[in-house]
Amino acid sequence: MFLQFSPQARRAFVFGVAGITIYLFMVLGTLANLEALSGLKPFDMRPAGYGPEDAHALLASLGEAGRKYYLERQLLLDALYPALLALTLSNFFYLTGNGLNVGKLVRAGVIISWLAASLDYVENACIAAMLKLWPEIPNALVNVASLATISKSISTSLAVTGLVGLIIWRMWCKRKMSLAAQPFDTGADIKP
Repeated sequence: MFLQFSPQARRAFVFGVAGITIYLFMVLGTLANLEALSGLKPFDMRPAGYGPEDAHALLASLGEAGRKYYLERQLLLDALYPALLALTLSNFFYLTGNGLNVGKLVRAGVIISWLAASLDYVENACIAAMLKLWPEIPNALVNVASLATISKSISTSLAVTGLVGLIIWRMWCKRKMSLAAQPFDTGADIKP
């Protein structure tokens, strides 16, 4: 059955399964461990951002072992996830938009997906720098990391919302075409 799907659909499926697997490992594993260890949400789980005081509180409460775990475990997994998410979204944008005359929307969705991935990598680089520089973390670094986190969250939300909207549009168009293909009953054969 898997072979009956188009190459685009197979790619979207494979990237999606890989991305979901990594995401679950992070949310249920490394990020949950970091939160349990520190009592605070990790940087990755703060879509509204954070300030220098928040960053210092998190890094201090993690301790040396927690900071090492964040750097070597969480950021290692998060090196894979952004690209997998962008590949999944991009393939689904192309797949869903195929034949709908919405090329600009599809291209915008793909661009926003890769923008979100790029911002996630900026966030990861800043978090790695904060972990390595601890306890001497420049406020400017925290502010850049926070801005990357907020921007990543917004971009990801836009991409996912755009894809959901495109899927709904495709379903509506398919239903409209299905209704148009049905013969129209004028009621002329009804006898009084």
